[in-house]
Amino acid sequence: MEPANTFCHHGESKGGILVHLERLETQRNKSHTKSEELPRAQTSALGTKCHELRRLRDKLRAEVKQRQAAIKASDQIVEFSGQEVLERQQGTLKAILQAYHFTGLSGKLTSHGVCVSISTAFEGNLLDSYFVDLVIERPLWIHHHSIPVFIPLEKIAAKHLQTDIQRFMFSLCEHLNAYSGRKYQADRLESDFTAFLTGPLQRNSLCNLLSFTYKVNQEHQALFSARLLYEDLTGTLPTDVTVMYQGAEALSNSWEKHRLAHERLLLTKPLHQVFASFSGEENLDLNLVS
Repeated sequence: MEPANTFCHHGESKGGILVHLERLETQRNKSHTKSEELPRAQTSALGTKCHELRRLRDKLRAEVKQRQAAIKASDQIVEFSGQEVLERQQGTLKAILQAYHFTGLSGKLTSHGVCVSISTAFEGNLLDSYFVDLVIERPLWIHHHSIPVFIPLEKIAAKHLQTDIQRFMFSLCEHLNAYSGRKYQADRLESDFTAFLTGPLQRNSLCNLLSFTYKVNQEHQALFSARLLYEDLTGTLPTDVTVMYQGAEALSNSWEKHRLAHERLLLTKPLHQVFASFSGEENLDLNLVS
């Protein structure tokens, strides 16, 4: 009689193999069911997310339309306000020209703005005149001008033209009047006091650096050399003066006092006035020495 359990070649019973196969079949069925449920869950989640994204898209579109409408309205307001600003600037220029007509500042309206004329003077003497042709639009800009190239017009315009046109005009007038005043003094020295000079007067375009050699007494051939520096371009008096005595007596106390007195005079008085005072050199006030 054969045994109840028959073994295969690998030592496993046939009953054990069938049970194992049934288990595998059951696991496969469960796995298949789960794999079908997972895509359905993912699809549902993606659908919800797409719906939310569409809602956000529609909301953003609405906000963009509102923003565009607001910007368009703002541009219209800015354009209107800009026109008002230009009209006020034109009115300000008119007021400036009327108020300062007798101070060397005048002008006339043009088709595109205003042409301003600046007349310079020093010690009551009328000197050179210059003009600036302004275009009244946003931004303000200079159409033509006759300002010398060494006057810092661009710097002054960059600082004041767009923010304070009155300050722009006054600053430009200061520079032009100061330049004309320095030039006037140098011209007077060369024309009226040439007898005091022992060589040419050297100056730069701005007339803010002068150097010359001079004598103050026809009997004595004592020579002085002077260097005048005007660091303040809106001023007519030098900010730094150096006077040197050229002679064997350079180290004497007497000539040192004269040298210091000359420096003090040149720092505090216009150049031509200093040389006018040299005619009374013997009575020069040495108390000017600090």
